Amino acid sequence: MKKISILIPCFNEVENVAGISAAVEEVLKTKLSQYDYEIVFIDNASTDGTRNKIEEICAGNKKIKAIFNVTNFGQFNSPFHGMISLDGDCVIPICADFQDPVELIPVFVQKWEEGHKIVSGVKSSSKENGFVYLMRTLYYKLIKNMSNVRMIEHFTGFGLYDRTFIELLRSLNDPIPFIRGIVAEYGEGFNMTTVEYEQPKRKAGKTHNNFYTLYDAAMLSITSYTKVGLRLCTMAGFIIALIDVIVALVYLILKLTHWYSFHAGYAPMICGMFMMGAIQLLFIGLMGEYILNINTRVIGRPLVVEEKRINF
Repeated sequence: MKKISILIPCFNEVENVAGISAAVEEVLKTKLSQYDYEIVFIDNASTDGTRNKIEEICAGNKKIKAIFNVTNFGQFNSPFHGMISLDGDCVIPICADFQDPVELIPVFVQKWEEGHKIVSGVKSSSKENGFVYLMRTLYYKLIKNMSNVRMIEHFTGFGLYDRTFIELLRSLNDPIPFIRGIVAEYGEGFNMTTVEYEQPKRKAGKTHNNFYTLYDAAMLSITSYTKVGLRLCTMAGFIIALIDVIVALVYLILKLTHWYSFHAGYAPMICGMFMMGAIQLLFIGLMGEYILNINTRVIGRPLVVEEKRINF
């Protein structure tokens, strides 16, 4: 009997964990009864009582398991660690807030049985804030055009992954894995297919995404899968240097011919200095992001440090 592993990453989801586990279990029992299953929570050091609720759920059902992290390891490391910790014939990560429809689990499994070792859920639309969805669309298109890997638009990691792909993930030894990029990079070799869906609103609680988490995701994707940023710095530096030389020559000619007042020349010089300083700071920051990415990989810290496991 094949085994389906459902992974539910969570952080401060006390209002949702009981509901999502019940909903997932209902789908597995009614529509996929021919499969064995496990439902695994991986908690990123919640502080709102989520862990107590998960322990209660696990106590009542040995097929529901949990991994508790010692601290918050971020929105990418924790789910990735959970995926490579499971032993099912396939792994399906699903958000605790119900924004990943549990009704798609049987659809994913059907595609899997048809021979697709990766089934990616792709948002065709969303009931979230329209401005946020627009910004996400622009971000995906930007990364897709910048990267030499064919990125998948509106793909968050929700989907099904065959055991053979999970073995690949285990072999990567990447301390800051970006699952969206990894799937885009290797998906064709695993006969990947996509399933479109409309993303519903969060069922309860508040989103944990903010400017910092979205910025962190954007920088991880840019520094891991694009070279454009650094090359843009080089080209912009060359262009700005050329402009500086031209402006300097024009200014010199005007001064020598007395067509330009000495004191009047301060304004463009000051504006130019501020402009060049701002551009330099921008590009130094961008290069710093690449260096930070390299530094994190060189240090080689573990993906996650676990506090304990339940029902394993």
